[in-house]
Amino acid sequence: MLPKALKQVIDDLGKLPGVGARTAERYAYYLFKGDSEITDNIVDSLSELHSGVKFCPITFALIDASEEVSSLYADGSRDKTTVLVVQDPLDIVAVERTGGYKGTYHVLGGAISPIDDIGPDELHISELINRIGVDGVEEVIIATNASVEGESTAIFLQRALRDKHPELKISRLARGIPVGVDLEYADQITLSHALEGRREF
Repeated sequence: MLPKALKQVIDDLGKLPGVGARTAERYAYYLFKGDSEITDNIVDSLSELHSGVKFCPITFALIDASEEVSSLYADGSRDKTTVLVVQDPLDIVAVERTGGYKGTYHVLGGAISPIDDIGPDELHISELINRIGVDGVEEVIIATNASVEGESTAIFLQRALRDKHPELKISRLARGIPVGVDLEYADQITLSHALEGRREF
């Protein structure tokens, strides 16, 4: 029904998360009928993706291949005594957009998920424990996702950190009801966290 080259692009795009068969077809057809320069730029970008990007050996954030460590970690104005722990590198971008955090980061590389065969050893937890001593970390802020896996990871992390560094301050990002959401549409977990994290008005 379709030319082989077009079908191959559809199949490959369909392997991306969140891209269904119909969306893959629309993307592929757009790339075919559009300006070939767009396709060429995408091809060039993808060909440099693995050679041009690597993980920071300290924070596990994404960095340019030419960098030794994350620029946020190397920045002398950042507070190395405070570490915000996130699941994935792109979570750092979301926090940085707020402009309200001046510490450093640590990327776990996922969350504990037995169904996906991801245990604590597959995450960068031991590296975080080592960092605490090296950098003189005083507070770890756990910012894992508000999911079953994220909550399980946060609990495990809290216990692991407490075992090795009992003096360490461990906090968790506040959870609550998003702006613009009515109470009747909030799920039970969100409402529970909102009640636990309430403060004086």
